[in-house]
Amino acid sequence: MGLIDAHPALVAVSPQAPQADWFLGDDTHHNGAFFLTSTFNFMIACGLETGAGPSRCDRTTHLRIEDGYRFFLDLGPLANAETRWFKGRSPGWTMMMEHGTYDRFWKERSLLPHLRNVRPAVLTVGGLYDANNYYGALEIFKAIERSSPTTDNAIVIGPWSHGQWNRDPGSRLGILDFGSATSAVYRDSMLIPFFEHHLRGVGSGAHPKAWVFETGANRWRSFDVWPPAEGVAKSLYLGAGGALGFEPPRTGRDSVDEYVSDPANPVPFTGKPSGDMDPDYMAQNQRFAADRPDVLVYQGEPLREAVTIAGTVAPELFVSTTGTDGDWIVKLIDVHPDGTQELVRGDVIRAKFRSSVEQPEPMVPNQLTKLGFTMPDVLHTFRPGHRIMVHVQSSWFPLVDRNPQTFVDIYKARESDFRTATQRIYRTGDHASRIRISVLQGGAIP
Repeated sequence: MGLIDAHPALVAVSPQAPQADWFLGDDTHHNGAFFLTSTFNFMIACGLETGAGPSRCDRTTHLRIEDGYRFFLDLGPLANAETRWFKGRSPGWTMMMEHGTYDRFWKERSLLPHLRNVRPAVLTVGGLYDANNYYGALEIFKAIERSSPTTDNAIVIGPWSHGQWNRDPGSRLGILDFGSATSAVYRDSMLIPFFEHHLRGVGSGAHPKAWVFETGANRWRSFDVWPPAEGVAKSLYLGAGGALGFEPPRTGRDSVDEYVSDPANPVPFTGKPSGDMDPDYMAQNQRFAADRPDVLVYQGEPLREAVTIAGTVAPELFVSTTGTDGDWIVKLIDVHPDGTQELVRGDVIRAKFRSSVEQPEPMVPNQLTKLGFTMPDVLHTFRPGHRIMVHVQSSWFPLVDRNPQTFVDIYKARESDFRTATQRIYRTGDHASRIRISVLQGGAIP
């Protein structure tokens, strides 16, 4: 916040895991879908009023939830959180429950419109596996690029969970080993030189626009523009029989895949019991979900050459539902030769917000509808011998709250509003569902 209309004495700022917009992509919502575990647990620990005012993030008040899947499923509709747990003591929770669309309440709290004529130099830091504020880091960097083009503006994107770059060496997360102490490299080669130059006049101050860690290849890369201008637009098409490829599928009778989404049996977001948003949930093997009947799996052939993707991942799905609302979660996965399914990027869109986060609209039952959204940036290399995989599902629980699959205010939904729905994905002709990506040329592993 200090870099907005900054005092002249403020010459350099490093926003690290910054918040930009709590409805569009940070902390509490992604594309309007409510992130339940992180918001509930944060408000219990940090958002309760006491006799002396708001709590001071007393983690001793954090509920000891061993199995979050069971806890939140037993909670029932989201409104029960207020009557059973918050009971009027959490103004933050209450306000969220009163503002279920992108209205004035949320717009007034967005940082992005105010990042104009920024005077201090800015080095924004974000983590590829930070489910809290990676959106904020990316969007703050991009907003300054657009609205304040003369600012000395750069970004560091490392292979980290929320704040991990300040807590540990950054050599691994979950099942992933990054091959080096990435946090130390960042501090010694990026952060310290940035402040040494701007505060002490040490060095030339020359630096790239972006330092980004390339997962899969396990190396740092620098770019003069982010996302890289040399990326070539490609699409991964969902095909018949669970195929996935860069060529559009041929038209045929087998052009639709379907599954039944049951709010009483949602797809879990992690393969182990968890009471909160695990810091490493994006670095966990995704095989736990692949065999469920309510998860569609599409997989390419083993790669003969490396494929490096950079920038946003943008699903474009053609779907229909027997309901009047629904969630669609897309996961882009790197399948290792030993069968490990590494999540490269995954996110959710709440269908009623498909055209506008301000004015939700119902799905028309059984009517083909286009759903398009973008997921936060990646830089990842799929190595030779690996496969590219996509999961499509309609729940991600309890990371994301359950969608009743009926067009209602979910924050006020009743048990009777929750219904099963048949979800269909179309794959051919003008309705070829795909994942749009940007591929870097010369991406082979050295």
